[in-house]
Amino acid sequence: MKIQREFFKRDALEVAKDLLGKNLIVETDEGAMKVRLVEVEAYTGEEDKACHTYGGRRTARTEVMYKEGGHLYVYLIYGMYNMLNIVTGRQDDGQAVLIRAGEPLEGLDLMAKNRFDKTYKDLSSYQKKNLTNGPGKLAQALGLDRSHNGIDILGEKIYLEDDDYSDFEIEKSKRIGIDYAEEARDYLYRFYIKGSKFLSVKI
Repeated sequence: MKIQREFFKRDALEVAKDLLGKNLIVETDEGAMKVRLVEVEAYTGEEDKACHTYGGRRTARTEVMYKEGGHLYVYLIYGMYNMLNIVTGRQDDGQAVLIRAGEPLEGLDLMAKNRFDKTYKDLSSYQKKNLTNGPGKLAQALGLDRSHNGIDILGEKIYLEDDDYSDFEIEKSKRIGIDYAEEARDYLYRFYIKGSKFLSVKI
C-alpha cells in the first residue's frame, strides 16, 4: 500500500521510527528499484542545532524543508555525496528525516550499475555489502541526486509503500557526524533495525 500525505505530516521523530521497515521505490525507464529502510536520523527543526533550519535559517538550500511533509530534500556534502532526506511535519515546520541505509529488495542490477557500473552478480562480496549501507551509497544506488530535490514522493516515480513488514526491533543512538552541534549531538535521534546487515555504522 502506497503511503499517503498524512503519514509524513507529523513530527520528524515519529516519522523516523515509522519509516523503518517501509519500502522506498524508485521507478526508472530501465526498471524499478526497491529498498527496505533500515536506518534513519531525525532532524527536528529550528530548535535542533544539528538541523539545517536551526535558528530559522531559511535559504535557497533549506527552503524545501519548509514544505509540507512528503517532499525530498537532497543536498550535497564534501562536494560528492548526495544525502537523501524526506521532509516531515506541516508547512513551515522545517523538519526532515535523513535516510541512512536500506536493504536492497528489487532492481539489484540497476543499483549495482549505478554504484559500480557492473551487474549484481559481478560484484565482489565487499561491493555487495556496501551497495546501500550508507546515505551517500544509498542515494547513488537509487540514482537520486540534487535534481530530485523538492520532488513530491506521492507521485508515480518515487514513493514509499507499507507491506506490513514488522518483524524487527528498533534501536536508537546518537546521530552520526554532527559533533559541531553542541548538546544536540547527544540526542538519540538515530533509529535503526536491530541486527540489520545493511547498517552504515555498527554501534
